[in-house]
Amino acid sequence: MNILEVKDLDVSFATQDGTVYAVNGLSFSLSKGQTLGIVGESGSGKSQTVLALMGLLARNGRAGGQAIYRGSNLLTMPANALNQIRGNRMAMIFQDPMTSLNPYLTVERQMTEVLQFHKGQDRKSARAACVRMLEAVRIPEAARRIDMYPHEFSGGMRQRVMIAMALLCEPEVLIADEPTTALDMTVQAQMLTLLRELQRDFGTAIVLITHDLGVVAGLCDQVIVMYGGRVMEQGSAQQLFKTASHPYTLGLLQAVPRMDRDDVSLLAIPGAPPNMARLPKGCPFSERCAFADARCHDTLAPLTPLNDHAQHLRACHRAVATVQDTPSLEAAHG
Repeated sequence: MNILEVKDLDVSFATQDGTVYAVNGLSFSLSKGQTLGIVGESGSGKSQTVLALMGLLARNGRAGGQAIYRGSNLLTMPANALNQIRGNRMAMIFQDPMTSLNPYLTVERQMTEVLQFHKGQDRKSARAACVRMLEAVRIPEAARRIDMYPHEFSGGMRQRVMIAMALLCEPEVLIADEPTTALDMTVQAQMLTLLRELQRDFGTAIVLITHDLGVVAGLCDQVIVMYGGRVMEQGSAQQLFKTASHPYTLGLLQAVPRMDRDDVSLLAIPGAPPNMARLPKGCPFSERCAFADARCHDTLAPLTPLNDHAQHLRACHRAVATVQDTPSLEAAHG
C-alpha cells in the first residue's frame, strides 16, 4: 500500500517578471520502507516539490494537483491539520543544518519541543527520548552534548542532530533535502550508512533530494530525473543506471567520476538551465540537447514506457538509446 501518492503536482510563483513554473505535472508514489531519489541540476524543481508537500512554499507560491497522504490531500489541507502531520508523521531534513537549527537555543530545547508539541510529553521524558535518539544517530556523549548550542557541533554532527530531530516521532515519510551537501566524503558515507540503518530499524519511507548520482546509487530504490520543472526519466535505480535513455540523464551520468575506469574524462553538459518564467514550447532540455530536432523544440514528449518496461518512463522523442551506445552530449555538440 502506498503511503504517499502524488498526482500531477504543479508549483508556480507569481513574480514581477511573470509566473515562474517551478514544477509541472509531477507524479509518483511512495510505499513503506522505500527510498525515492529526485535528482537534477539546481533550479530543476526538486526542492520546491517537497516544500509544496510540506506546505512550506513561499507566500507567492501556489501548488496544484494532488498529494494524497493516508486519504487526505496535503495541498488543500487546513494549516492546523497539516501541523499535526508535519514534523510528526512526515518530517524533513533541511539542506543546511546551521541555518535550520536555531542558534539561540540549545539542541535539547529544540528537540524536546517536538515531542512536547506532537506527543504531549513533559520535558523530562522528552529529554530522555531525545538523548536516546541522539545515541541512535551515533552522537557520542549524547547526554552531555544535548545541552550544547548548534555552533558547538561540527557540520556532520549538526546534520545528525537534524536527522535525530526528524525521527523523534518515528515518521512514516522522511524528506531529506541534499543531506550530504557540504560534507566531506567520509562524513557523506557515514550519513548514507546511517540513513540506511535507520530506515531498516524504523521502516521509514524516504524522499531524497540530491544532485549526486553516487548518493542515489547507494541509497535509492526509485529515481526521478527532473529538468526545467518536468520529469525527464523515471524508474528503478537499477534500470536508470543500466539502461538510462533520456539525453539529460545520460549527460548527468557522463559527468560522474568513474572509479572503475581510467580512460573516462568528466564531461559537462553544454549550456545553462532554462529561464523558468519563459520555458521553451517543447522539451525544456531541447536548447542544450545535441540530439534535438524540430519536434523537440515544438512539442513536449509525454512520459512513455521504455522498451515495454511499464515502470521505466522517459519523456523524449528520439529513438531508444542507452548510456552504453550513446556519444556524450559534449562530443555530439562537436
